[in-house]
Order: sequence, then C-alpha cells, then structure tokens
Amino acid sequence: MNKNNNYTNLFRKEDWLSVWIGVIIIALGATAVLTGWFDFSALSFKTWTVGESLSEKDAAKVIPLAEQLCSWAFWGKCLRTVLVLGTLFGVGVKLQGEKLSKFIPAFLMLFVIAVIVRMVSAEFTLKRYLEWAFWALLIGLLIANTVGVPKWLKPAIRTEFYIKTGLVVFGFSVLFSNIAKFGLYGLGIAWGVTPIVILFMWWFGNKVLKITNKPLLITVASATSVCGTSAAIATGAASGAKKEDLSVAISVSIIFTILMMVFEPMIIEWVGLGQIMGGALIGGTIDSTGAVVLAGSVLGPEAEQVASLVKMIQNILIGFIAFFVAIFFARKVDKNGKSEVGASEIWHRFPKFILGFIVASIVASIIFVPAFGAEQTGAINKVLGQYKDWAFVLAFTSIGLDTNFKQLAKSMQGGKVLWLYIVGQTFNIILTFAVVWLLLSGKIFPQPDIKTFTDKEEKIKAKKEASVTPAQPAPAEATADFVAAEAAGNQEQK
Repeated sequence: MNKNNNYTNLFRKEDWLSVWIGVIIIALGATAVLTGWFDFSALSFKTWTVGESLSEKDAAKVIPLAEQLCSWAFWGKCLRTVLVLGTLFGVGVKLQGEKLSKFIPAFLMLFVIAVIVRMVSAEFTLKRYLEWAFWALLIGLLIANTVGVPKWLKPAIRTEFYIKTGLVVFGFSVLFSNIAKFGLYGLGIAWGVTPIVILFMWWFGNKVLKITNKPLLITVASATSVCGTSAAIATGAASGAKKEDLSVAISVSIIFTILMMVFEPMIIEWVGLGQIMGGALIGGTIDSTGAVVLAGSVLGPEAEQVASLVKMIQNILIGFIAFFVAIFFARKVDKNGKSEVGASEIWHRFPKFILGFIVASIVASIIFVPAFGAEQTGAINKVLGQYKDWAFVLAFTSIGLDTNFKQLAKSMQGGKVLWLYIVGQTFNIILTFAVVWLLLSGKIFPQPDIKTFTDKEEKIKAKKEASVTPAQPAPAEATADFVAAEAAGNQEQK
C-alpha cells in the first residue's frame, strides 16, 4: 500500500473517521465547559413515573414526563443532539462514498427510535432494574422480527461506526490515575484475573466445546472477563467478528448481567462477605459498568465505591486486550495458509479507533487533570458521557434492527455459546473471589480504608468541627467521589 493510499485512508476508512469524530466531540465538550461560551450538553431524560408509589426521597428525583416534553430546554437539547450527531456521522458517511440523501432521512428515523428508547428506559421502575442498552436491543429486535426493517432505514444502521466513535469518547473518562486510588488491590483483582479467564475460556471453547467460530469465541470471552458490551465491541472489531457474532455476545452478556445484578448482592449479603470484599467481587464479575454501580449500591456506599473502582481499572484493559487480539488473529488465526503475517498486515487489520481510545485516556490523565483540575475534567466527562451514551444507544438499536432470531439461533451453535458463558463466568467468579479474599480479607494484607462521606455529610461534619475549635480550620475529609477528593486536595496544596 503506497503513501497516498495510507493518507487517503485517514479520511475514508470508518476506523479513522470514528477517531476524528470522537476527537471533535471531545474538543467541543472541553471547550464548552472550560470557556463557558456555549452549551454543548446533549438530550437526556430525567426520571419519570407512571404512577408508582414512591418514597419522599425517590419522589424528589422524579420529573413528570409531560413537564419534560413541554420544556423549551428539552427540545433545544434534542435539536442540538441530532444536529451534532447527524452532521458528524453524515460527513463521515459522505467521506466513505455513501449518499447523504439516503443517510439523512434514515438517521433521523433511527434517532427518533433512540429517543423512544431513552424515554422508556428513564421510567422509574424500568430504570431501576434494566439499563437502556436492554431496551435499545429489545425495541430494535421487536421491529426487526415483526414488521421488519424498511430498506430506506438501512443506510443509518451502521453499528460499528457508532460504537467505535462512542469508545473513543469513552476513553477520555478512563483515567489512568484511577489505578492509584485503589492501588495494587484493584490491579490484582482487575488485571490479575482477567487474562487468566480469557485464556481459560479460549481453551475451553476450543478444546471442550469445539467452537469453530473463533471471532465469536474470543468476543464472548472478552465480554465475560472484562466489561461486557464495550469489551465485546472492541474485541469483536479486532478479531473481525460479524454483526451476528457481536449480537450474540452482547445478548448473552446482558441476560446474565441482569440476573447477576439482582442476585449477586443478595448472595453476598447472605454469606456476610462485607462491603469492601463484596464490592470488589461485584466489580470484577458483573459485566456492565452501570450494573456494577447499581449492584454495589445495594450493599452500601463502600461497596459502591470499591465496585466502581475495580470496574474502571478493569475497563483500562479494553484497548490493550483488543490490541493483542488483533495481533494474535492476524498472525495465528487468519493466516490463510501463509507462514507469517507481516507488520503491515497487522497494522491494516488493527482497529484504529483503539488508538483514539488510548490517546483520549492519556490526554485526560496527564494533560487535563493537572492543567484544569479533576473537578473541571469531571465536568467535561459529564458532557461527553451524554454523547457517548447516544452513540451507544444508536449502536444498540442498530444491533437490534439488524438481528434476526433465526440467524441468532444458528450463531448459538447448538447452545455451545451459552455453555461457554456459563462455565467461563463461573470460573471468573471463583477466581475473582479467591483473589479478593487474598487481598482484601485482612488476613494477609491490611484492608484499605475507603472514605464514603457525601458532600452534605462532609459539610455538616466540618461545621461541627468548626464550632468545637473555631480558631482552627476543619480538616478536609475524603468524599465519596474520589475525583472530587483529588480536586479538593489539589486546592488545599495550592
């Protein structure tokens, strides 16, 4: 491949275009927050209810759906979201040689379906038990397997394009500094277990189950051992998995995520594992990041903190695992009779969006946090997280629209994929529990002291201490939000 083709690929290939779109979104979000010149926040639904009896605390968080829909701010954000995403993805599609006249009306309809998904998933009871990813898949599947997907809508069904862009944006929120906050404990749990589980599932799928679809095998293994959907997406792209393979891996992961989210905290409480050990076990075994936070909160604030940190440290592995999978598949799996696959072929196969993910994470960690503080970086991530979610909603809805149950049944390979996940997840739970006990039981290593004061509790305590010793300032306590604590520490040092 000559230099001219390499240069052209930077602006013609989906992998590179997803990087540039992600970079543009990050740049716009950062500029909006740091300068205050404009509002870049995307559309999001507040929690609403259809008439459930709620506690006073829960009722205070609810905003009636009619009130949201009648707000000019709501429709302003809706217009901003569709214009930003439609314009960026539209330009990307055009650069790939597609016709905008076909993409734009299809994208608008896909966005309408995505809005319905977000609206449904914001309902109080549904939001409490199921993530929006489930509803995106479900609504897409219902359309695809009942009335069918019209041909004019198909130009907007670009699952990987949306996913890759979302992952680049997501990279900005995965700060390498999170490793220091839980130290070697988190590293041992998240990084020590994950590679072993992947290798075990690869061996089990090949030698015992005899699964012939290698991209599907490694995609399910990554989804099980790392973080579900995001890992499945990255590894699926690195291994050349088909859309049907990705749909199978994500569907199985979501089904068991729901079950584990409900029952794992109950079992942990029953055996009396405690918040720190229980939270670490949840963070290392439940696939979805959102489900991890929710399941951890059931056990208590300490468990929520530990579970979130373990999962975030584990998320850092996404790019590295995809990198090694791309090399492994290029050299060992997809050789096509060749004795060796050269570096140029590996680079050609390597999913370039992973570079965007890693670079975004490094930039956030070593440039934005030191320069603007953790609090400002967190505010940027809050805005970027909205666009990341929209990219994923578009992707999950596209997966549902592009999935046929008959084809899905064939991809399950007679139930082998289901057995792969069950055996792999069981092994994951056992090994994670062993490492958690080793590091966090207090029998061998001292248990870390996790601070979980909320902002309100911190202010109350500070006032009490000030009233007792008015001549001296009250010492700053760590808050439940580790990022906020880091920012507070920086301010004190200044």
